Amino acid sequence: MYRSVPVPARHDVAIVNARILPIADAQGERAEPIESGTIVLADGRIAAVGGPETEVPEGTEVIDAAGRWVVPGFIEAHGHLGVHEDGEGWSGDDTNEMTDPNGAGLRALDGIDPAELGFKDALRGGVTSALIKPGSGNPIGGRTAFVKTWGRVVDEMLVTQDLSVKSALGENPKRVYGDKKVTPSTRMGTAKIIRDAFVEAQNYRAKRDHAEAEGTPFERDLVKETLAEVLDGTLAWDQHCHRADDIATAIRLSEEFGYRLVINHGTEGHKIADFIAEKGIDVILGPLMTSRSKVELRDRTLATAAALAEAGVRIALTTDHPVIPINFLIHEASLAVKEGLDPVVALEALTINPAAIFGLDDWLGSLAPGKDADLAIWSGDPLDLDSRAEEVFVDGRLVYSFDQETGTAEVADPYGPTLISEP
Repeated sequence: MYRSVPVPARHDVAIVNARILPIADAQGERAEPIESGTIVLADGRIAAVGGPETEVPEGTEVIDAAGRWVVPGFIEAHGHLGVHEDGEGWSGDDTNEMTDPNGAGLRALDGIDPAELGFKDALRGGVTSALIKPGSGNPIGGRTAFVKTWGRVVDEMLVTQDLSVKSALGENPKRVYGDKKVTPSTRMGTAKIIRDAFVEAQNYRAKRDHAEAEGTPFERDLVKETLAEVLDGTLAWDQHCHRADDIATAIRLSEEFGYRLVINHGTEGHKIADFIAEKGIDVILGPLMTSRSKVELRDRTLATAAALAEAGVRIALTTDHPVIPINFLIHEASLAVKEGLDPVVALEALTINPAAIFGLDDWLGSLAPGKDADLAIWSGDPLDLDSRAEEVFVDGRLVYSFDQETGTAEVADPYGPTLISEP
């Protein structure tokens, strides 16, 4: 499927004659498309974006993108790249540490394998970064990690792991622990686990602050420390919930303890879209193309995205990789457009919205000077099923290309040549 090629040296690149979709300008306002546009990449950043009059510095490699579209790299706002390796079975599944309902001390970063095939699939779909999360088997799953989708060592790919903590309501935790005949086996029990954890974190924070003020020793606790960061507003609360009543419970808990909530999945969000909008809660919606594999998905519909957006909810879209192949992220958007979502909002839901939800919009999510040079050259409108990503850049380096004539894809091999000596 993919042919590995040597990693290209980073050098300045100008893409010219393209239809550029900046998505947003440097001030974060919605930006109009640029016809016959030029975008200049230098030192891993976007140096300039503009019309055909944009100056291209001498010595810059020029790519003629006539007839093609340039868009920001897509952001997978909720996925399990590298922690739930596609096609690897149990040996590649490190998504859930289902031995303790409170996994706040866990970090997704420690389970990510950058060699998972899903990372190459991400580039194929124009996805250049992803917020990787623990699974939904526990009421509290652990700390998430935001990474670029190309690299050899996850520490080099990491943007930050100080964004959010994953939590789950609904069927999954009650099934996992109900089967073990321990708490939580009900929705009430799951909410209690979360409440107890935050009360303990509040007590821990008070004792820690007192010890610091008194200059006395204090014993650290990784679980409570993480939850204290949620209470302090340093970390968002990524709440897995599908049913409308679970969404309401998520909001109730967040208001009780004062943390910043982000709804993940939101399958029945269309039923209470006005309520979610009134509360000012962001929703990472999806996967939209999934089957009704469990009861809480029975009312899933591709029209939920339009309903939420029309109500005023800021949305991002997700494949929940590997539930849906990550390169199908654009198709989630296309199908949502078919069911009423504004095409402009659909592309924002893959770019600037997920970046803004997690405070990364100064670096990612749009094509503006100073931002990371994460982008893709598409053969046409990305929302058109016939279009595909033909060149993908991560931090200004061309790491993926597709040859239309031969139908082959090339991915820069971050590990370089491997020498194997026979025994």
